[in-house]
Amino acid sequence: MIEKEDGTFLLVNKPIEWTSFDVVNKLRYLLKIKKIGHAGTLDPLATGLLIICTGKMTKRIDEFQGLEKEYTGKLVLGQTTSSYDLETDPTPPLEISHITNDQIVTTANSFLGKIQQVPPIHSSVKVNGKRAYAFARKGQEVTLKPREVDIKEFEITNIAKPAVTFRVVCSKGTYIRSLANDLGKTLGVGAYLSELCRTRIGDFQLKNAETPEDIAKRISDLRTDKTDHTDI
Repeated sequence: MIEKEDGTFLLVNKPIEWTSFDVVNKLRYLLKIKKIGHAGTLDPLATGLLIICTGKMTKRIDEFQGLEKEYTGKLVLGQTTSSYDLETDPTPPLEISHITNDQIVTTANSFLGKIQQVPPIHSSVKVNGKRAYAFARKGQEVTLKPREVDIKEFEITNIAKPAVTFRVVCSKGTYIRSLANDLGKTLGVGAYLSELCRTRIGDFQLKNAETPEDIAKRISDLRTDKTDHTDI
């Protein structure tokens, strides 16, 4: 399955509540290989496509990270969280009955193109050599600089207020949590991200990915097959 010298890459469907490094560590153990890494972090509460590179293929991590991404997700209007998702508790709900479906769609469209986006404080962005989330979890204030990202598509796929489902196609470095928060802020009622799934990275599709459990079973079956066919 794996050429340990030359390396390869795997398409993994990351389970919810796993960190991206959890996936890397699991596969490092399964494959008995040291040189392994992922090409683009997914938050623990997100699911979906993660590219794992091994051996010499790790040299292509930057290339994979730079590819266009596609996500589907759900946001909740009328409430906010400090993490912009469900890592932290939502505020009490605000009245949102005055927000129309057309307003939601029009506001989403206003984010299309190249925009300046501030990452969530609960993120892995480094500030003075430390991850921003390290400050956030201690209740310390920190200012993050905005960065340019490209929102190529922001499609509202269903509205059942307060829930709004969507599909986003975007550039490297885009925080969908920040996009949800900014949409809510623009509407004047707040919003947080409640679900997120990465469905595509470049031409690589989630439908072609395997769960860590699938990969573990495949490796086990291959090793069993090799043992059964060993000459005595």
